[in-house]
Amino acid sequence: MPDTPVFAHAAVAAPHALAAAAGQSVLAQGGNALEAMTAMAAAIAVVYPHMNGIGGDGFWLIREKNGRVRGIEACGPAGRLATRARYREKGLEAIPSRGPDAAVTVAGTIGGWRLALDMARAFGGRLPLDAILADAIRHAREGCPVSASEARYVPKELDTLHDAPNFAATYLNDGKPYAAGAIRAQPKLADTLAQLVHAGLDDFYRGDIAREIAGDLERLGAPVTRADLEAYAAKERAPLTLRRRDATLYNFPPPTQGIAALIILGLFDRLNIAEPESTAHYHGLIEATKRAFAIRDRFVTDFDRLKGDPAAFLDPRRLDREAALIDMGRAASLPVRSGEGDTVWMGAIDNEGMAVSFIQSVYWEYGSGTVLPATGICWQNRGMSFSLDPNAVNPLEPGRRPFHTLIPALAAFDDGRVMSYGSMGGDGQPQFQAQIFTRYADYGMPVADAVDAPRLLYGRTWGAESLSVKVEDRFDPGCIAALKRMGHDIEELGGAYIDSLGHAGMLVRYPKDGRIEATHDPRSDGGAAGL
Repeated sequence: MPDTPVFAHAAVAAPHALAAAAGQSVLAQGGNALEAMTAMAAAIAVVYPHMNGIGGDGFWLIREKNGRVRGIEACGPAGRLATRARYREKGLEAIPSRGPDAAVTVAGTIGGWRLALDMARAFGGRLPLDAILADAIRHAREGCPVSASEARYVPKELDTLHDAPNFAATYLNDGKPYAAGAIRAQPKLADTLAQLVHAGLDDFYRGDIAREIAGDLERLGAPVTRADLEAYAAKERAPLTLRRRDATLYNFPPPTQGIAALIILGLFDRLNIAEPESTAHYHGLIEATKRAFAIRDRFVTDFDRLKGDPAAFLDPRRLDREAALIDMGRAASLPVRSGEGDTVWMGAIDNEGMAVSFIQSVYWEYGSGTVLPATGICWQNRGMSFSLDPNAVNPLEPGRRPFHTLIPALAAFDDGRVMSYGSMGGDGQPQFQAQIFTRYADYGMPVADAVDAPRLLYGRTWGAESLSVKVEDRFDPGCIAALKRMGHDIEELGGAYIDSLGHAGMLVRYPKDGRIEATHDPRSDGGAAGL
């Protein structure tokens, strides 16, 4: 099993080594965790473009050294031209996955960076923006090696992706994907990031960059306008909380599925499963996931359009009732909708003890695939999660926030330990969080082992149509056979470390000496770095 990297004062974890290095550099310059995470967010947007970018959305959880936890929602709403009638008039029954018609929502990521850096300054952060974005600009200007992850991915609906405006000119080499290790520059994106340094991050929404973005979106026929950009600002949100055993857990409220992550852990806690990595352990997680997703799919929508208080689902009595409905001897059959998405999760903890959990995405690989010619920004397709059915839980409406799979997570233990953790992976995110958290917190597995251990995923993801339980090779065959006998449809994926089972990470700070254990997934191209 892998050794867990340990750092004396501060640490970061990211799915790409260049992003981790950007965060480490900022920490070494005296930056705090928010400044380090912004540097990582910018770098990862350049070096991991299949997973995220500045044309997407992001969510932050921040635990201050005094214990206060705050959230940043950097989630853009549907553009004012994004009406159901618009798509019906085009003869569409659903929002397309690629191209300008898939570029439905405002990109919120940069707004999140701005709010995070405002918070950073309140905590004494003094690094200038040019220092924070320096690595990202350099990698975009000079080029950087294409990651192994990007090279091995086969994106969904590949033909329509490659046909999306300006995609081939930006991400392909003579019409074919770049090989791993090939150097690829993104000069237009470098110029955009440099302009943000020069004019400030607000330029993305209300300055020269905004004018260029809006002009390109209009020429391409996307439904987001300059007025939509001007009206956007990231918002601070109070996190959802769950008291569990010896810890308080934090996750993000709607429009994200953070409530599902907390329900899974709340239900699993009540099953009192003593033996780790057992049939009961896996069965309990799967069954808790089914019940959590049934609640999520009925309830989660735009924060301002919720029908009730999400915290009500975390009431101990309600969780008791839900847990009592789980049959520990048989698999239940519940419908679970598809929630796909490729994403990056990253974490940071600084020498003052501030912890950040962060997630950033363009939804599917490369989002809409639409690259804006003037700025080099690849725009997200998060608006695909809207429905053209007016009676749906998340119907398309101008100004409405889309449903999000993105969920950063934090935990504060009674003994003073603080954990930042999370994963990419669409519907898998709350499941992967539960797997790595319970392995560490409930069963005492070391940090690196908890992230390295084999994972499973219940439901549809990455274009798969089956509601099977997808598993890596390293599970005990006896447990897999037992799960099948209980009625689980097990799909063995044929590999030891599978991308579709998440790129997860975890950092834990210990109160006595301030040391930090940190790791990122061997399934990714990254790791941990620190001081």
